[in-house]
Amino acid sequence: MAEEREIELRSGRTAVRVEGAGRPFVWTHGFTNSMALEDELGTSALLRGHAGVQLVRYDARGHGRSAPGRDDTASAWSQLAVDLLELTDRLGLQRPVAGGASMGTATTLHAAVRAPDRFAALVLVVPPTAWETRKAQADLYRGGAGLLEARGVGAYLEAARAAYRQRPMPGFDEAAYEKILESLGAFAPADLARIMRGAAASDLPDPAVLRQIRTPALIVATRSDPGHPLSTAERLAELLPRAALRVVESLLELGSARGELARFLAAAPR
Repeated sequence: MAEEREIELRSGRTAVRVEGAGRPFVWTHGFTNSMALEDELGTSALLRGHAGVQLVRYDARGHGRSAPGRDDTASAWSQLAVDLLELTDRLGLQRPVAGGASMGTATTLHAAVRAPDRFAALVLVVPPTAWETRKAQADLYRGGAGLLEARGVGAYLEAARAAYRQRPMPGFDEAAYEKILESLGAFAPADLARIMRGAAASDLPDPAVLRQIRTPALIVATRSDPGHPLSTAERLAELLPRAALRVVESLLELGSARGELARFLAAAPR
């Protein structure tokens, strides 16, 4: 049985869901995602129902049922990391495992850099574009923000549909992609534009800093998604001294890593 509540962080109201009992595992979803969308798409199946694990999920700042950010900088990955650390404190979680997908991977890494001893282990799923590959993705986000402000959410969604038909998103069929677009349609244009600009101004932590993280990490990546290039995951596996890398062909196969995740959670230091 899942328990849902709202917690007031310094950044505003945050929707939280806790299910299961045992070792705490705090999960941050991906960009423009939410707990509800993860459930609807089935991507949360990788995380849920692990024996001896208390899964803590939340809607990140500006997403789902959490309060919108106050400005562009509020959605920067480094600021989302501040929310993650505050949330673990407010819930009284002692050395949880922390993880996330895409933006959630970035949030987790920025939090681990800020507080190296806070987490017992890290789960980094589909790491996003970073460093050398970040600029092209950032330009897409800035262009999307400009379109939202000039013509509204409807025009942005039509442009996204056209882009998908020209280059389908690996791991999602058109029906699944429509669910993603439907969730984006619920955003106010200004809020979605702020989230995009915040992401555009963000990157993963400096590689030299990441080399200092001694926390065990499981990295799960795909081969076929340019928005989450394998090169980022491989670089992270090289930088993080205690990292293991699992590669699957596409998002459709993320579930195949469930057993490996279960073993990693069970073996994480206390």
